Order: sequence, then structure tokens, then C-alpha cells
Amino acid sequence: MKLTELDDMLKATGFPVAYSHFSKPQKPPFITYVVAYSSNFDADDQVYHEIENIQIELYTTKKDFAAEEKVKAVLNANNLVYETSETYIPSEKLYQKIYEVRLL
Repeated sequence: MKLTELDDMLKATGFPVAYSHFSKPQKPPFITYVVAYSSNFDADDQVYHEIENIQIELYTTKKDFAAEEKVKAVLNANNLVYETSETYIPSEKLYQKIYEVRLL
């Protein structure tokens, strides 16, 4: 899957979506995503297969189970295995739920 396909897939949630950040402030809930790091598979001193680890970040003003379910539903429908973590960002007064996926 390519990043453009991931972008289209995330937009199916109905939330605003941007790579890295928005140029203008958004009203939550919204999603950003970024290539956090790579875990490339190498063989014979070459990258044999590129693997990008993507962090999909859902931002909400409260713990929003319905919004989280929308993101999970889209990931599951597209057979993307994910790991999650979450935190509250006091300076922004926002909850951040991170879904980490690997694009092969």
C-alpha cells in the first residue's frame, strides 16, 4: 500500500486528514499521519523490501470511543494490522490516540 492509498482510506472515516500537520487549525476530531521510521528488509547488502512504519494520530477533545471505532473499522476493512497507544496533551487539551501500521 502506498501513502496516497492510506490517505484515501483514512478520509473514509469522514474526519479531516493530513500528512504530518494541517496548515490551518482544525476542529477535532481530526487525523494526521507520518512515516515515523522504516524497518526495511535487506539482503545481499541491499534493501530487498521497503517497510514504512506509519503513525496515524487521532485527536479528540474527549475520550471518543466512536471516533476510535471508525479508525479501527477502516484499518480492519483494509487488513492493516495495528498497535495503539494514547496520551492526553495538556497544552493542547486534546487526547491523542496513535495507531501504528506497517506499509509493505
